Amino acid sequence: MKNKLTDLNNHLFAQLERLSDEGLSSEQIEQEAKRADAIVSISDQIMRNADLSLRACKLVADHGDRFLNHLPMLGKPE
Repeated sequence: MKNKLTDLNNHLFAQLERLSDEGLSSEQIEQEAKRADAIVSISDQIMRNADLSLRACKLVADHGDRFLNHLPMLGKPE
């Protein structure tokens, strides 16, 4: 997998840097703000998905593998 949460962090900081560029015109700032809104929306969904996966892993860690049939995102033990 090539996309990791660290990549998301890098994208967020890159967007912050673009928004901080003092040489941007009002039109460019507006465009970057719209882009930032889209990035935040997608980032929020990615983080919710990561949190769900983490909670599923914790469930298995706390209660054994009896829940694995209900957690296909974790895969089956081999």
